[in-house]
Amino acid sequence: MTTHKAVPVSVDAMIEDLRTLVEVESPSRDRDALTASAKAVAAVVERRLGGHAVLVDSPVGPHVHWSGGGDPRVLVLGHHDTVFPLGTLERRPFKVEAGHATGPGVFDMLGGLVQAVHGLAALDDLSGVEILVTADEEVGSHASRALIEERALACGAVLVFEGAADGGGLKTGRKGCGTFQVSVTGRASHAGLEPAAGVNALVEAAHQVLAIAALGRPELGTTVTPTVAAAGTLDNVVPARASIVVDVRVESADEKARVGAAFAALTPYLDEAEITVEGGIGRPPMPESASAELFALARRLVPGIEGVAVGGGSDGNFTAALGVPTLDGLGAVGGGAHADHEYVVVDAMAGRAHLTAGLVRALQEK
Repeated sequence: MTTHKAVPVSVDAMIEDLRTLVEVESPSRDRDALTASAKAVAAVVERRLGGHAVLVDSPVGPHVHWSGGGDPRVLVLGHHDTVFPLGTLERRPFKVEAGHATGPGVFDMLGGLVQAVHGLAALDDLSGVEILVTADEEVGSHASRALIEERALACGAVLVFEGAADGGGLKTGRKGCGTFQVSVTGRASHAGLEPAAGVNALVEAAHQVLAIAALGRPELGTTVTPTVAAAGTLDNVVPARASIVVDVRVESADEKARVGAAFAALTPYLDEAEITVEGGIGRPPMPESASAELFALARRLVPGIEGVAVGGGSDGNFTAALGVPTLDGLGAVGGGAHADHEYVVVDAMAGRAHLTAGLVRALQEK
């Protein structure tokens, strides 16, 4: 068991650590930046909790894993990669004013990581606690999913420190989500001299966009949204290629299967056009049943705290799909994820750290 002496939750200390993490920029897929970020996360964990935080190498950058020893009972889950490119910090440096902490990645999700560590630091017994902070959540978790699932199954309960829902609510359900890429191949020809000799990939793509958009079932929580399209080369050439990117969100496994099958069954509208489909719904739905036990526990600790199901996905989708009790949205209270106005409410940080401590203590005692 890791030797550790409990300390009171200090907002000043949390702000200090948050500044440290924000000022080490960590854009997804930048191995050098993510290596520096992982080392910074590991240093904060070790300084506050003792023990040794292991850097787990991956093709996209290091994940950080820490254990308090003993039989695994609870996995504290987060990520240290952010969506912001190098140089964002210079334009938008970390600062605290008017009750808000701001800076790239402060809400999604470095504030949550800091609160989790300081909540754990308030406990005198860290046995059974594991922390996993991954390097690729923002880009699909392809390099971390197996490790996430392994540790979740070993621990039997997962607390996810993504940012809170509006007003500080916890996230009790999430849609499954993914991206499809539809590529259209036609045949080029001169748009003025021989338009009929070509196969217009843009026209084919237009038909496909309408067919794809019709796959949505809002009444079932299914959204199918074409988001990016490209076609053509010159204004006098019948386009030979086109592409469509589609965002998909589903609430149930049945809808995941239906939409996947529908994309696989797409057929060309124009003679001689060809269609290929890549991608899929990578994150399975997180049903509210997966969070019911842990959310009830949170409500005993903080009576009246709200729970909401949201459309965005997280690594909690993977753990919930395994049947492991999972509660999400335990991170920072604030808003503006992925945006320049991203912020954390400083006055809420201590309360979230105390909630962390209470949840972990209760899970240790089960």
